Amino acid sequence: MLLFVPMLLGDAEDAAVKDLVETIVRALVDFPDDVVVTEVSGQHSSVLELKVAPEDIGKVIGKKGAHAHALRTIVSAAGGKRKRRYVLEIIEDRNY
Repeated sequence: MLLFVPMLLGDAEDAAVKDLVETIVRALVDFPDDVVVTEVSGQHSSVLELKVAPEDIGKVIGKKGAHAHALRTIVSAAGGKRKRRYVLEIIEDRNY
């Protein structure tokens, strides 16, 4: 069982992956100020939770999930370099 605890962004390498996702997603959406990426860090892995405006969720996911897949591939590659597993979760907040 993995135990996740909130991460303090003191480590520049962990913050770099979060910032990478945020920068890419801001370029895709119509409301870049509504992009929020939070990181929940465990011992060997981190979960990046991505929230965007409801109008932009389709742009982030893309046709047949192409954008979401590409983002997850980039996050996975960045994690491989750091010997850490990153998981990107796209959060659809219906009560936005």
